[in-house]
Amino acid sequence: MKRRSEWRPVDLKGIKTSSLRKRKSKVGIDCFASPLRPNAPFKEFLHSLPRILAAEDFKEVVSRIVAAVRGDKMVLLGMGAHPIKVGLNPIIIDLMQRGIIRGLAVNGAGIVHDVEIAMAGKTSEEVEQGLGKGAFGVTNETAEFINSALQDGHRTGLGFGEAIGRALQKEEGFPYREMSISAAAFRLDIPLTVHVAIGTDVVHIHPSTDGAIIGELTYRDFRLFAALVASLEGGIYINAGSAVIMPEVFLKALSAARNLGHRVEDFVTLNMDFIQHYRPTRNVVQRPTAEGGKGFALTGHHEIMVPLLAAAVIEGLEDKV
Repeated sequence: MKRRSEWRPVDLKGIKTSSLRKRKSKVGIDCFASPLRPNAPFKEFLHSLPRILAAEDFKEVVSRIVAAVRGDKMVLLGMGAHPIKVGLNPIIIDLMQRGIIRGLAVNGAGIVHDVEIAMAGKTSEEVEQGLGKGAFGVTNETAEFINSALQDGHRTGLGFGEAIGRALQKEEGFPYREMSISAAAFRLDIPLTVHVAIGTDVVHIHPSTDGAIIGELTYRDFRLFAALVASLEGGIYINAGSAVIMPEVFLKALSAARNLGHRVEDFVTLNMDFIQHYRPTRNVVQRPTAEGGKGFALTGHHEIMVPLLAAAVIEGLEDKV
């Protein structure tokens, strides 16, 4: 082995060069963005985006969703509570009313926040202020309503989501019921499933909670969710703001659907979050589409990206075929 003093820099004068004009390049001016003219319509904004990386993915996702809706295919939204907490209920409800979203799945926290929005027009407490005194997560009205609705649903053979939606739709005393995704799903006859991990939601520490009922109703919903996933051929599955529960539930439901003989191969998956986590990347974007279809990941704040995607899809559906 040479010593340090024996090493000499490489002489680069002998490098063989090539022509820029003959070289294959990944980026060209035909892919560049276009400046917007004053008062340009939204459609022009979409066309102005560069045809590069995430902007190109965004436009392809929009076209895929538009094609799925026009082809009467399933557009299934799975999400955590964060989209609700950043004010997206009206956007999601509008997509449901337009027939774009045809099925929904949420975690348990999503139901807690959705119910509180319907009940009081506000949600999301300050954890730090209450945790030290053991006062976090013990709001009475929220837990009593949810647990009572589940008890009624248990008696009548409903799943978790339908039980909550029915109870909200019947409750005329909630002044903001029209802002509830669960109530809208029940009213519009759109399946909404709820996937609970016992101990993760604040209502689970309330005295009125019955773990057996929660387990049975969320299991009913898992079976219904598996049926929705089984219908995804040619459709779209969107995961928004769930880093663990919904990606895991989706993967198991997909495996069950395929095991039972349902063809779910040519479909699109999309993960939307402000950080791309391991499980959504693997369980939503990559693994489900390994043998067909295509997975996408759009990174950004839900409060910006979801309304942008919704507006682009609505714009696309208004275009003549």
